Amino acid sequence: MGLFDRFRRRSAGGPAAVRARLEGAMAKRRLRGWNPPLENINALVASGGPRLLARSRELVVTNGYAANACEAFAANLVGDGIKPSSLIGDADLRDRVQRLWLAWTDEADADGLTDFYGLQAMVAREMFVAGECFVRLRPRRAEDGLQVPIQLQLLQSEMLPFEKTETAANGNRIRCGIEFDAIGRRVAYHFRRRHPGDSTDQGAVMPETVRVPAGDVLHIYRPIDAGQIRGLPHIAPAMVRLFLLDQYDDAELDRKKTAAMFAGFITKTAPEEPMMGEAEADLDGAAIASLEPGTMQVLLPGEDVKFSSPADVGGGYEAFQYRTLLAVAASLGLPYHLVTGDVRQANYSSLRAELVEFRRRIGQLQHGVIVHQLCRPVWLRWLEMAVLSGAVDADPAEVRPVQWIPPRWDWVDPLKDIQAQVLAMEAGITSRRKVVEATGYDIEEVDRENAADAARATALGLRYRTSPGETQGARATPATRSEAGEGAGNDTDDGAAATDPTTEQE
Repeated sequence: MGLFDRFRRRSAGGPAAVRARLEGAMAKRRLRGWNPPLENINALVASGGPRLLARSRELVVTNGYAANACEAFAANLVGDGIKPSSLIGDADLRDRVQRLWLAWTDEADADGLTDFYGLQAMVAREMFVAGECFVRLRPRRAEDGLQVPIQLQLLQSEMLPFEKTETAANGNRIRCGIEFDAIGRRVAYHFRRRHPGDSTDQGAVMPETVRVPAGDVLHIYRPIDAGQIRGLPHIAPAMVRLFLLDQYDDAELDRKKTAAMFAGFITKTAPEEPMMGEAEADLDGAAIASLEPGTMQVLLPGEDVKFSSPADVGGGYEAFQYRTLLAVAASLGLPYHLVTGDVRQANYSSLRAELVEFRRRIGQLQHGVIVHQLCRPVWLRWLEMAVLSGAVDADPAEVRPVQWIPPRWDWVDPLKDIQAQVLAMEAGITSRRKVVEATGYDIEEVDRENAADAARATALGLRYRTSPGETQGARATPATRSEAGEGAGNDTDDGAAATDPTTEQE
């Protein structure tokens, strides 16, 4: 070993690549003050849930960007409804089940304010604001006159107390209002009887909470971490920026308003002599002179007028707003133009790229949360009640298969997308069923309507450019019928239209 090797600083241990990957765990000068507590998400929700929820609700009510983002989130998540398409093999039974479901959706809301698909939109808004929503399945009596004796009641997150964490009389654990058995299964929810923020509901004195079996409650929320038992508001990552930006805009408006109230300032050598239009002095001795159209003011010697020139917001205001709102949109997982309504800097390519990524995320929420936690359990309970009440005469297992169709996406250039879908069908890459369901419709309903339209058009002697059942799409071109004797002696190969003279469209 050389002399200089003896004084060379030795490695701290481990390859340099491993140390680089663990740089976030170092405690050197730059990261010395970064010591976050190692807390579970359930502990954080239990301690800060009520305050976070109150701030979130106020922000969505008072902040325009937050309100617009909430509506955009709900509109894209459920639209006009995520609807079922029964997979029953018997066509007649399937049609009867679908018609009965459609009739029941108008009676689904226990409050009678909307239908089942309106309830989906309310659940989506609650997920944005509160991060969760509870749906209680309420069986009804036969004399209530419902198509199927069951209704849905929506309960806000505040109805389940965060602070209720204890051991129940039966030995089960209650965590944030949810009762778990010995192996961690949800067995009950302990709801408040009244909303804690509703001062208009002053009923009789009774126990604060009521125990509702878990089989009668649907808890809809997006689980972010493993083991998470309560939801977090979707708006939570953007709340601080939105609140501070709102305060900044208010202060800027107030400053401009105050500056605009002063047109100018007058300096007088003889304060005792009033000027034209000068009002009485206030308690501080300051007088105000108003200006009127066409006024000619003669100043005395030594008097001077200096007009106010308030400072503008500056050239960086627009860029600052854009960057801040861009960070807000990224925190919400929403495209910038859906949060702000600003499409000045957008073009076809940027809008499409932004929407493709956004719709991947929305599709994940549709199938993993709304369909799995809300639609499927409601369908199963509805079928059970329909069979028990005699509205459906079939084996529940036979009528259970169903698929849920999310609302259609409206693209920036629908012509190109339809052409691409037609080409994909012709190449066998996808099926017509999948293409139709991507538009938000049931293929069997579309086929029935097409058949009815074709029969009606034939009966009336109508002929359209493209009729249902004929080849249609970007490559469908009309070909004229060849007359008798036309083209005789034509020895060219360009005679595709004459090969099948009975074909009107190819």
